[in-house]
Amino acid sequence: MTKFGEALIESLGDALAHARGEASGVRVHTVALPDVRAIRRKLHMSQQVFAETYRIPLPTLKNWEQGRRHPDAPAAAYLLAISRLPGEVSAALAQDG
Repeated sequence: MTKFGEALIESLGDALAHARGEASGVRVHTVALPDVRAIRRKLHMSQQVFAETYRIPLPTLKNWEQGRRHPDAPAAAYLLAISRLPGEVSAALAQDG
């Protein structure tokens, strides 16, 4: 058996042990969800303007802010970029057309 096959079988065993609640080598990583409302308010933007500026559908933005939905990993990364570099993200989108 290849090293990959052995590693795969071992990781499946770890996953099964984790699912059963047994001690295992599985590490669960949680990702902090971005506070979309706080990001938008920091930028002093209405929901409409934020959605238009960063090309986020307004219903999606509202769902995130009201906790009905949560951004997936790519959206969370995008929101982090907006939070840290709002002008650069906006400028990059403006260049796109």
